[in-house]
Amino acid sequence: MLIALAGVSCKMVRELSDTGAVLAHGEVIARVGKHRLHRSELEKFIPSGVSPEDSTGLAQRYIKAWAEELIMLDMAEKQLSVKEKDLTEELEQYRRSLLTYRYQQKYINQRLDTLVTDDEIEAYYKANPDKFKLDRPVIKSRYLVIPADSRSLKTLRKKIASEEGAVDLMTADSLSLTAAIKYGDASDTWMDAITLAQEIGTDYRTLLGSIKNSFAEVEDDSGILHLAYIVEMVPAGKTAPLEYCSERIKDIILSSRKHALEASLESELLEDAVKSNKFVTY
Repeated sequence: MLIALAGVSCKMVRELSDTGAVLAHGEVIARVGKHRLHRSELEKFIPSGVSPEDSTGLAQRYIKAWAEELIMLDMAEKQLSVKEKDLTEELEQYRRSLLTYRYQQKYINQRLDTLVTDDEIEAYYKANPDKFKLDRPVIKSRYLVIPADSRSLKTLRKKIASEEGAVDLMTADSLSLTAAIKYGDASDTWMDAITLAQEIGTDYRTLLGSIKNSFAEVEDDSGILHLAYIVEMVPAGKTAPLEYCSERIKDIILSSRKHALEASLESELLEDAVKSNKFVTY
């Protein structure tokens, strides 16, 4: 009777435990051995606002990945020896690396000068011109996508190519709202040729091959004209304009400063350890 009561008690404890888990985490939607996946865990993975179809697909992929990982883990637990499952050394090494990294980041963040002046950017650019050779052209342009038979096309072509000033550009912007499928003014911004081709919906080699008299024009099979007025272009093989490279140069300078701080930290710590007799070689 005692054994029977113990069995019933264990079953009740398990049921109460499962009930508590359901109340805390929501219904169980998948199980691998003793592991259970609750709806609340799955809902954290699925972004809000996605369609039911996308939600179902994401849920299925998550459940599959969750199951594969735990099945593999259970197999590893069964097949590996006690010695093979001993991760003490690896965990200690990981702990050391993580603590070292966190201290380095704290040290750098406290000392890093994040201000990079225009003069510093320009000086680096002038000293390293070969680092900024272009693989593809960069372009300043005004572009639009428009039906090839649009009655506004002639006017828009004229306005986006105008050098008269802001009035013509305002006219182009206003007219494109009703006449064009897409309009953009990147006349003050350097844009990679691939990016420009993507903006107007064509292939970049086709775009470059169609340039004539400062216009690139590609008409597709449905009668839509993909058009760009080339304000300025620097061809592949030439040094990129400074303003196109400025953010990249800033990142390079900051990265160099970080490496210098890391080196100085290691040097200072070693020097201090030697002076204080903390580090001794025999």
